[in-house]
Amino acid sequence: MSRHPSVKWAQRSDKLFIIVQLPDAQDVKFKLEPEGKFFFSATSGADKTPYEIELDLLDKVNVEESKAGIGSRNIQYIVKKAENKWWSRLIKQTGKPPVFLTVDWDKWIDEDEEFTSKGGAAPPDMGDMGFDFPDMGLGGGGFDGAVPEMDDDEENDTEDENVEEASSAEKEEVPPTASGEADTKKLEV
Repeated sequence: MSRHPSVKWAQRSDKLFIIVQLPDAQDVKFKLEPEGKFFFSATSGADKTPYEIELDLLDKVNVEESKAGIGSRNIQYIVKKAENKWWSRLIKQTGKPPVFLTVDWDKWIDEDEEFTSKGGAAPPDMGDMGFDFPDMGLGGGGFDGAVPEMDDDEENDTEDENVEEASSAEKEEVPPTASGEADTKKLEV
């Protein structure tokens, strides 16, 4: 009987990332069908333990534009979606997903953040509105004005005041005890 390897996934509007966590995988077989059938099998370890996955993806995919890469720790698939749209889940099965299937939070980007992430283009429906946010001076961009000079006297005054406060606190004595005698030890700050 074969086992299920751990599988992580993430998406963009146009593609899926499916990562099969299986170190030292051998005899890797992968099949992807246009209607969204995903099949993976491989062996791993000295005893060549068989691993297998069969998933019914939520929607159709473009098999010709999908890619696979085998590494020493995992097998990564970039599956091109047939339509550029966000899926509500990876597989057709509703309810709780299989225990071996989890979200890859390292690759995950929310739908509303896809075009603002590094290397993303503007959303197609926004067009070129002529905004260049760093140049709008909203506090988030760079500072291109002159740097104001600091008054060295003010900075030194503050440091001197802090030193004076600390030294006066050291000189305070402990209030008299219940017996009426005063302890002459200095307080430690």
